[in-house]
Amino acid sequence: MPVTQPPYALGSTSFRFSALAALAGRAPIGGQREVALATYVVARLAEDVALDRGLTHAVRSERAGHAKQWLSTLALPAGMRPAFSLSADASARDCSGAAVAIRGVITATAGVLDSAARHELDRLVEMLDLSDGQPVVK
Repeated sequence: MPVTQPPYALGSTSFRFSALAALAGRAPIGGQREVALATYVVARLAEDVALDRGLTHAVRSERAGHAKQWLSTLALPAGMRPAFSLSADASARDCSGAAVAIRGVITATAGVLDSAARHELDRLVEMLDLSDGQPVVK
């Protein structure tokens, strides 16, 4: 007999980039946590380039600027900062630029992110490559 949810129960939610969020939650304060959070933010921005979220170029540019400002406050290793900055900038442009930028983030964070988080980023790059500048409806 199937079990049904009570009428007052909340439905399950899907959480984008759950492996990145879980990694940030497990990591100790500082270092790895800040890298995971920064990666999560730029991944969300990049995903919005490909998906039809109704965001204009102006809105994406403004979000990219605010993200870069926030990223500058994190204690990120100096070698990773440019990759995150470029990725935030690319989120205001097109899918191909965002895909290249996320590949840079994958390379820069190779020693910090776990395999599940890297897999999420690889899937994001594939989605960006497939969209070829056209919004993908999910």
